[in-house]
Amino acid sequence: MSTENKNTEAVIDIKDLKISFGGNEVLKGVSLQLNKEENLVVLGKSGTGKSVLIKCIVRLLKADSGTIEVLGDEVNGAKREELEETRKKIGFLFQSGALYDSMTVKENLEFPLRRIKKDLSEEEISQKVNEVLENVGLPDAIDKMPSELSGGMRKRISLARTIIVDPAIMLYDEPTTGLDPVTSNEISMLINDIQEKYKTASIIITHDIECVRTVADRIIMLKEGEVYKEGSLAEFESDSDPYISSFFKSQSLKNQK
Repeated sequence: MSTENKNTEAVIDIKDLKISFGGNEVLKGVSLQLNKEENLVVLGKSGTGKSVLIKCIVRLLKADSGTIEVLGDEVNGAKREELEETRKKIGFLFQSGALYDSMTVKENLEFPLRRIKKDLSEEEISQKVNEVLENVGLPDAIDKMPSELSGGMRKRISLARTIIVDPAIMLYDEPTTGLDPVTSNEISMLINDIQEKYKTASIIITHDIECVRTVADRIIMLKEGEVYKEGSLAEFESDSDPYISSFFKSQSLKNQK
């Protein structure tokens, strides 16, 4: 990916975000921006606060202090009704996929449409379901149950369910975790396809360097709850800082095995 010709209008603006659990500081004053139609990767080792960060953006977790503006709306102090309206503009791909096991693929996809796009006719709902299944490459899975899907297929259907309501912003929590290298690459390519087709701005939480190399327009690295470095993929890969270089080298060596 490249940052060339990207819109620099911020759709998420986070300032001095702090959150602690039981006296343990997880985020220690994180500030960042996500720009329109940009893929921003938040990189870091496990336990650095990556997933906590995006859960704060949709207020699944409430930050102790700091501000989070999403498309101009302040999230951290928002009332419930205001928060629900903001959440409708955000797609969140959970690490687990979070499909409803008792529903078919079709029913899983229809569910958010009926909840959020209440003015759609049955024909329009059917069209949207077929469209997103085509876009994730699984049109024949429409009548399958989640238990009949492979890990990669579940991830694709979860992604379809997320984009079916046309979110302006996508949040991906470890989208390639638990997948084999080939399927991981397919999901990474699909993230780029979604960005291009739906003009989304995305935050991708990952420690998978191959995913980073495929999707990143810009990278922010967290270390111990703070922004440690921000820049392009090329800037990260050429950085001689021991923490950064060892992270990238260890991932590269792992992929060579």
